[in-house]
Parts: sequence; C-alpha cells; structure tokens
Amino acid sequence: MMKSFFRSTSPFKPSPFRMAISYLILGGWALIILFPLYWLFITAFKLPAAVNNGPFYLPFVDFQPSLHAWEYVLGEVGNDTIRLFTNTVGVSLISATLALVIGSSAAYALTRFQFHPKVGTIFVFIGCVLLAIGLIVLGMPWMLAIAVAIALFVISLLTIARRFERALGNSDIAFWLISQRIMPPVAVVIPIYIVFQQLRLLDTWIALIITYVATNLPIVVWLMRDYFASIPYELEESAQIDGASRFRIFNQIVLPLSVPGLVATFLFVLVFCWNEYLLALFLTNARAQTMPLAVVAQNATRGPQWWYMSVLVLIMIVPVIAMAIALERYIARGLLVGAVKG
Repeated sequence: MMKSFFRSTSPFKPSPFRMAISYLILGGWALIILFPLYWLFITAFKLPAAVNNGPFYLPFVDFQPSLHAWEYVLGEVGNDTIRLFTNTVGVSLISATLALVIGSSAAYALTRFQFHPKVGTIFVFIGCVLLAIGLIVLGMPWMLAIAVAIALFVISLLTIARRFERALGNSDIAFWLISQRIMPPVAVVIPIYIVFQQLRLLDTWIALIITYVATNLPIVVWLMRDYFASIPYELEESAQIDGASRFRIFNQIVLPLSVPGLVATFLFVLVFCWNEYLLALFLTNARAQTMPLAVVAQNATRGPQWWYMSVLVLIMIVPVIAMAIALERYIARGLLVGAVKG
C-alpha cells in the first residue's frame, strides 16, 4: 500500500506522492499570488482607523466592514469616477483594436513578403518628419507643415534617394520596430507633448489613442510575427493555386487560424493601455484623464487614502479580469502555439 503511494505506474504519470507535493506547492504559490488581491479587496471595506491601526486580516473578526469608501467613490465623486472609467475603457479599447489591426497587418507582411528599403529613403523620410515637426513648433499650421513634408519626401524619392544602393531586410525592419519599445517613454514624452500642444489635441482621446497605438505597435508586431510564421505557408500556396487573392487568403485562412494569437495579443495591449500612467499624466488635464491618474491622486496632502485607492483599483481591474476569464481558452492556445515564441 505504502509502496504504491510512492511508485509511479506509468512514465507519463507521477506517483500519488509527487502529485500531492505538486498540489501543495501550487496551492501555496496560489495563496502568495492571490493574497495582494485579497488585501486590496478587504482594504476597500475598511475604515481609515482600521487601515492605519492595522494590520487586520479578517472582516467581522479583526475589523467591522464599512461601505464609506464605496459611497465616496460612487456617490460623492461618482460623476468623476464614471468619466474617468469611461475614458479608460474607450481609449484602451480603441487603442488596442487599432494597434492590433495595424500591427498584425505589418507582422503578416514581414513574414510573407521581402522588403528592401534603401537606407537613403529612410534618412530622407526621417528628415521630412523632423522638418514637419520643426515647422509645427515654429508656428506653421500642422496641415500645411505635413503637406510641405510630404511634397519634399516625394521629390526626394525621385531624385536623391534613388542614388543610394544599400538596402535593409525584413530582420532589420523587425529589429527597428521592436527597438522602439525598448526606449523608455520618458525620453520622448516632452516632444510628444509639444507636438500635441501645437496640434491643439492635448487633453483629448485622440492624443492618447495615437500615442498608445504608436507605443504598442512593436509589441503587436513582435508577438504576431512569430505567430504568423508558425502557420504553414503551404495552406496559402494551395489557396493561391485555386485562384484565391491575397486579401481573401488573409481573411478566410490566415485570420481564422490566428484567432488565439490575436486574442492573446489584444489582451496584452489592452492591459498596457489600461494601466498606462506617464503619457496620460503629460497629455491629459481633466477631460481625458484615465483611472491610473485617479488612483495616484488619492495620495495627496492628507497622505495616501488607501481605502479610496482600493475601491478605484477594484473598479479598474474587474473588467480586465472578466475579459481574461471569458477569453481564457483563446489566450492559452495563443501563448502555447507561438504568441510568445522566443
């Protein structure tokens, strides 16, 4: 009896002893992971005295639960909370969707087509972008500045850029895209602020959406490029032989096979947008502020108001957790098949 407890009956099945040890380790690890959520939850129902004089762990045993923090966040400042939550949901969903559409298209192109952009063309493009930014900063209307930059870029393509011979490849393009994510946002937040100030888009959804899409595109390209590469190219070749167009192949073959990867990537980007703080701090003032700013604002001259923070954080994380649970099966497949392939 005891020997069977320690002995495995199959090389692919652990013994009951090893399974019990595994469950104990996993249960202990789950408690460690879930304890911060538990602490957040009970803090949202504590009075200030119970928070400051704690720690108290068990409701109705250590402390008496109270709804005063919920009444303040959803009652006294309820309109502000709704506006902040609406801004967070709207900006995050639109940004994640746009980043997924643009980034997955770029990732698919990088895995199925060969690009050879000339170095001279790239430098000309960067120079035209800098010229447009400079003209906007100097006071020229942004539409006129962009038109001037586009005109110069087209003229340069037909004259100067054609003289350069050296070209880059798909790997160089992918590395450049990923390197944009390595750069810390604080390094570019001031130029971004000046550009949107000149465009008169500060404190608007548009400014946040453009910035979030730009900052999260490298993640989408990185994840979806590996995922598209894992899809057999023979399927697309067979469809091409049958006369299907590229657009039809992408819509009817590639996209259905990529649903798990798209869902996992969308959720990753959504969480990044949902929790973003630094760019929202610089680009918003009152109308377009998001929930992370409201949470930090609770640490004011009276000290950190942990009970209000806990309520706001719970309101923030519940939709994301619900979405992750609803999409769990797609996320698991996306992670396993290739969404985070090294």
